[in-house]
Amino acid sequence: MSWKEIWESHGGRIAGVTFGVVLGVIYLLAGFWDMLFFALVVFIGYTFGKRKDAAEPPLIPWRELVERLSGRWRPFK
Repeated sequence: MSWKEIWESHGGRIAGVTFGVVLGVIYLLAGFWDMLFFALVVFIGYTFGKRKDAAEPPLIPWRELVERLSGRWRPFK
C-alpha cells in the first residue's frame, strides 16, 4: 500500500490522532499527573477522525438543536 492509499482510506483517523497527540503533549508539558487525560484526548481525536472517514453524521445535531431552541425561546413571539 502506498501512503496515498493509506491517507485516502484513513486520513481522518490519522489527522485526529495527530491532533490528539499534539494536544496531549502540550498538556503533558503543563502537568504530568493526569496521564489519563492524554489518552482521552487521543481517543477523542481518533473517534472524530473515524466518524469523518465513515462519513457519519455529527454526534450532536447542532442545526436541529439551534432550530428547536430558537423556536422555543424566541424573545418576541
